[in-house]
Amino acid sequence: MIDECLAVEFRVQNDDCPLSEATREVDVEIGAQPPQHRSDGYDLLQFSSPKSDRLTRLLDDDDRISYLHVSRTDGRYRYRCLSKEPCVVHRLIDGGLIVETLRYRDGAAMIFGAVVGRDVLKGVMEAAGETVGVTLERVYPLQAEAKESPGHRWDLTPAQEECLRTALEMGYFTIPRNASSEAVADELGISKSAFLERLRRGEAALFRQIFS
Repeated sequence: MIDECLAVEFRVQNDDCPLSEATREVDVEIGAQPPQHRSDGYDLLQFSSPKSDRLTRLLDDDDRISYLHVSRTDGRYRYRCLSKEPCVVHRLIDGGLIVETLRYRDGAAMIFGAVVGRDVLKGVMEAAGETVGVTLERVYPLQAEAKESPGHRWDLTPAQEECLRTALEMGYFTIPRNASSEAVADELGISKSAFLERLRRGEAALFRQIFS
């Protein structure tokens, strides 16, 4: 059994992935799930961004993208499609990287994940060394017993936890307020009404558990 687990952050530049190229043209941040490589050679991409019709048009016009589907919820666009262009992240996954989050901005990708043991990290680094534009930004040990997430402890949804955490960090709850509801909503990439609804639901969930 391997006791050591390492958290890693990679930055990928000069990738030909459609999502990287799209963010060179459109000023948005794309949050993506790890691409799923299919037996027919296509990648299944699932990702989201702040509302951007320009991004949608750009992806729809990309010959490498097929079956683009867009849904609109909470002020964000959520996409699913097939891509003919393999993403660099596949090399790292094949080397042993467990991807947790994947973000695209300004033509670059930030990959946050973990590896189990230093031998696996070595394999991932060898895979990265064979790939153009991949750099290891950060590596640090994960605690064997991770601190329980507030969302799990207080029965919050991930969206509610993110909403409350962001509002707290931006000073929304200070007196006087250092951030408006519009500013926090913009940081989250959602509408003001969606932010206030999540905030109230999160607060209600906390208060029910505190005062029950």
